[in-house]
Amino acid sequence: MNEDVFNASLRRFLKKVGITSQREIEKAVRDAVASGRLSHEKLPAKMVLTVGGISLSHEITDDIDLG
Repeated sequence: MNEDVFNASLRRFLKKVGITSQREIEKAVRDAVASGRLSHEKLPAKMVLTVGGISLSHEITDDIDLG
């Protein structure tokens, strides 16, 4: 395994996940606020990461605070 190639590829993937996830969450929250559907100041969130070929499944949960 080439560590440099692996590390660069992993960083690209995580950057894509972070940027696209943030955009989707921001859009959904703004839409919910605009339509009056959002009534909570904290939103429970869960992200499930799966990677085929190594049987990895990792779940992250937290709250998103709207302030």
